[in-house]
Amino acid sequence: MSAPSPPGAAIRPVAASDLPLLAALHARAFPPDERWGVVALGTMLGLEGGFGLVAGDGAPLGFVLARSLAGEAEILTIAVDPEARQRGLGTALLAAAAGEAGRRGAEVLFLEVSEANAPARALYARAGAAEVGRRRRYYTDGTDALVLRITPPS
Repeated sequence: MSAPSPPGAAIRPVAASDLPLLAALHARAFPPDERWGVVALGTMLGLEGGFGLVAGDGAPLGFVLARSLAGEAEILTIAVDPEARQRGLGTALLAAAAGEAGRRGAEVLFLEVSEANAPARALYARAGAAEVGRRRRYYTDGTDALVLRITPPS
């Protein structure tokens, strides 16, 4: 699952100084009840095994936060600026996160997605994700979360 960075969107590790811009991007990308602020993003990034990757040569166009620990990894959040969608950023960020998880020893990568989020579900399907569970009424709008599994590159 290797994808080159889209033009103008080099992927690099998240720095603490990126967090205010990433919180603003997250607010543009998600409904109000699902937005993460600077504190939440910093907490997730600071989890044991936590890592983040950001796409964009200037202002961030997208980012992913993930965690890899004890042979398993999980995507905590992935966000692409609505103005930058349909350019391959989500694909590139997911591939980069899966690659990093594999380098960290993860044999499996999990993530959750709203059953109502057709674009994200299509992205994950293209990445080979398989549904392995469901969390009923997980999201604030009452939709279920599909639990997906991807095998990262080793």
